[in-house]
Amino acid sequence: MCIFAFNLFRNLKKKVNKNEEVLLSIIIEAIQEKKGKDIALLDLRGLEQAVCDYFIICHGDSSTQVGALTGCIEEFAMKKAGIKPYHVEGMQNAQWVLLDFMDIVVHVFQKEFRFLYQLEQLWSDAKIKNIED
Repeated sequence: MCIFAFNLFRNLKKKVNKNEEVLLSIIIEAIQEKKGKDIALLDLRGLEQAVCDYFIICHGDSSTQVGALTGCIEEFAMKKAGIKPYHVEGMQNAQWVLLDFMDIVVHVFQKEFRFLYQLEQLWSDAKIKNIED
């Protein structure tokens, strides 16, 4: 029975990882669709203190663009993967919006707030991949 449970967990983990990859690409596609800038993918899986597996960080030039980016991410995730974020925070000012997809957390900033909070530097131990706009 123990071997069965182990194999079941291992297969489930593979499926979750595959789903993460799909959701990551959908989110990045949505950001690119609305011209999000300086997209960074931070792989946090090797860090003990990490609260999730991945951060995706990008910025827009205005609160209007941050709102459009956020809306597009939500729309693409629902239409293409049937997934809604568990929690969305920050839409009131649209200076820094956080979309929590559990294992993937998306941070959409206005440019000046991104450089103020410098999340990439705070999580500099992560593997960081910069993605073309």
